[in-house]
This record gives sequence, structure tokens and C-alpha cells, in this order.
Amino acid sequence: MIALSEPVAIEEVVIRPQPRQEQFLSSEADIVIFGGAAGGGKSWSLLVEPLRHIDNPDFGAVFFRRTIPEITREGGLWDESKKIYPLLNATSNENDHQFKFPFGSKITFAHMQREDDKDSWKSAQIPLLIFDQLETFSESQFFYMLSRNRSMSGVRPYVRASCNPEPGWLADFLDWWIDEDGYAILERSGVIRWMVRENDKTYWADDFESLQDEHPNSTPKSVTFILSTVYDNQILLEKDPGYLANLQALSFVDRERLLGDSRRGGNWKIKPAAGKVFDRAWFEIVDAVPGGSGKIVRFWDFAATEEEMGAKRKSKDPDYTASVKGKIVNGITYILDMTNERMGPARANVALRNIAQQDQMNGEHVAVRFEQEGGASGKRDTYNIITNMQGYDIKGVPPQGDKVTRAKPLAAQALAGNVKLLRGKWNDEFLTNMHAFPDPDYHDDIPDAADGCYNELVGPRVAGAWGRRAKK
Repeated sequence: MIALSEPVAIEEVVIRPQPRQEQFLSSEADIVIFGGAAGGGKSWSLLVEPLRHIDNPDFGAVFFRRTIPEITREGGLWDESKKIYPLLNATSNENDHQFKFPFGSKITFAHMQREDDKDSWKSAQIPLLIFDQLETFSESQFFYMLSRNRSMSGVRPYVRASCNPEPGWLADFLDWWIDEDGYAILERSGVIRWMVRENDKTYWADDFESLQDEHPNSTPKSVTFILSTVYDNQILLEKDPGYLANLQALSFVDRERLLGDSRRGGNWKIKPAAGKVFDRAWFEIVDAVPGGSGKIVRFWDFAATEEEMGAKRKSKDPDYTASVKGKIVNGITYILDMTNERMGPARANVALRNIAQQDQMNGEHVAVRFEQEGGASGKRDTYNIITNMQGYDIKGVPPQGDKVTRAKPLAAQALAGNVKLLRGKWNDEFLTNMHAFPDPDYHDDIPDAADGCYNELVGPRVAGAWGRRAKK
């Protein structure tokens, strides 16, 4: 027991923003949108913002993420809030995802997954409205919730949000702060403009008075965008120096969005397009594959089910049945072979068996996988295919996520120089189709087969494994 006369050491906890975070926290704009790249300390800044009002018993703030799992997952907003708010004697309610502070103020975490979830907030009065990853919300959700941004607490109602670059309504909303090349205009970061919203259209001006004169029936709100990148978050780079390498290892489009330019942040205008998901220059052609044991997979993307054949025959440009065979040796993915031919289900079954026999002739075990279509017809076709392949390691794989999402793991490795092609007559056709993806004028059967092959080689940890089933 410590005697009363003995001094007791009290640990001092300092919560201090970094320079870019301080700029965000000190802005007087009604709406401040913070970010424009990954790793800039956005979530921490949002969590600290409401603390200036916690001694006001009538104050409340609501954090929104699109889904509850995004709030509660490891290292998410809820986890991070529990590191900060209890320091100020806040008590948490795990069921309601809410913190209550000693004077009665509250901070709540909520989701808005479906479009009509906004309607459940019809009678709400929210002094501080906070959106984490605003680009994931719809335009109508954001502007509807502005009508709930009101206050009887004495705190002027205001909005704070974080964002990562993504083409869409938010990119259009922030157009004045974004240059034609898609990167932020540095000298405009933090500059305040004014806007009104009438009949689903946004009107802008550089000052309150001129906008009020033009729209006398609307009250202008001040808005600004403040850029923040991983390079502004030196604490993160010191504690986790590998995080920057993780961003650099992303596929080209994701790297441009989440890392982008070291000074101007991520690119708001880049989209998956020919040469941007895969570039033929990323694939080296080699004359031999190093020896070494490892899983070998040939993945098939079939052109059509029986029911689809009638429609396909009417098309002047029907799909192909493609297969890609690959292996990983010492961290390098080698594409060993590719086939690509228009054929119906009967011929495809014969080709599947013949090529499987050829693959096994050199004594190597080659796993046969194929994209399994959804619905009853997909299950029936899968049963027929597997029954026709007695004695082979064969399995249907339901697609997870959209096609671009499924392509990202292979694209990231190709960009890093970790995907090579064994020299063959098929090389140019493979490279042409990979480079063109996802151009709708080109078929995506080869990229689908290549992505499926790689994702089977590396296992279930691939990005997008949690996504919804994609439709061809």
C-alpha cells in the first residue's frame, strides 16, 4: 500500500495532431472533406474532432460508415475510439456502438448500408455529422443527411468527412480542388468555397454574398477539401515502415488512387482501362522455368452453358473457352501455357479431358479448376464436367467479386515484375488480351482464366474473396 504522504506518479497522455491533421482540425468551414490518399491519418482526425464539445451535455456526434463490419473490424473506428475516449472518462455501450461522456454528451457509430437507411434518421438532430470514407456513400445519402445536421446544443452544426479518390459524385463535387490530370491542386487545399444545393444541383461561388444574391432562397454553406497523404503521417511511417511498401505493391489503378503522387496524393480520375489493369510490358518472356516443386493449376473459363448457347450463336462475336496453366516458383508466377478457342460445351468437354491428359504426361500433378456459373444450370454443368473427368483433381470455383477485383492480385504481381511467361506461340495473344482488359471491345476470357489460375495458386487469401458473386 502507498502511504498518503508519498507522491504518486500520474502518467500524462498527450493527444497531439500532426501538421496536416492540425490544418483539418482548425478549419472553420461548415463542411471539411479530408484525405485524397491512404494512410494520411484521416480516421484519427475524425475521432478527435468531437472532443472539443464533450463538456456540452446537449452535444452529440454521429460517425457513419457504410456497414457495421467496417466500424467493428480489427483496427477500425470502434477499436481506435476505445484507445482515446476512455482517457476522457467516457463509457462505451457495445450494443449501441456509443460512447457517453461525464457531462452527458454522446458519440455514436452507425451504418448506412442500403440507400433507404437514411430514412431512419428523419427526426434526428445531429450537431456534428461525420462520414468516414465519404466516397462509399451515395450522393443522395450525403445530401439528405445534411438536412439532419442541425443543433439545439449551441454548437453550430457542421460536417466532417474523410475520403479516398474514386471517380463518382464526390470527385465531381470536389472538382474545383482537383486538377485535370486527376491529382489535387496543392495551392487550393484548404481553400474555402461556398455552395448551395437546389433541385439536386450544386451551385458554387468564392464568397457567401455573391452566392446568396444569386440564390436568395437558399443559405450557402462553406466547403473545403484538405489533402492528406501517407507522407504527411510520419508517425505511421515510423511505427509501420512496411505500410508504404504495401501501398507501392498495389495494382496500378489502386496504387494511383491510394498512393499516387508523393505531393499531390491519389488520382481521382483514373479508371480500369486498357493498359492500366495489366500492361504487356510487365510480363517478361523466358525460355525456361526454374526447377522446384510447387502446385500447378490449369484454370478454365468456359464460353457458355447449354442454355446460353442459343443466344451466343446469334452473336457475331461469341465468347471463347480459354485456359491458363501456371506455377509459382520462389515467389515468381510462371504462366506455362494458354489455350483459347471458340467451342460449344460438347467440344469443350473433349478439349478439357485431352489437355488434362497432356498436362499429366510429364509426371507432374496439375490441378484442374474452372469457373462455376451460378444457378441451377451452373450446378448441373459442374456435375457433368466433374463426372466426365474421373481420376483427375478437378473442381468448380464460383467467382467472387467483380472481374476487376479478381484481377487485382495478379495485376499487382505483374506490375512488380513477378509474373513471367514461358516462351510459346500463344504469348502475343495472351499479352494482347491482358493489356486490353477491361476494354469491352475485347474478350475477357483469357484474363478471367489467368486471374483464376493465380488466385487458385495463392489460395483463399486473395483480395476480393469476400465479395459478392459476379455475373459474366
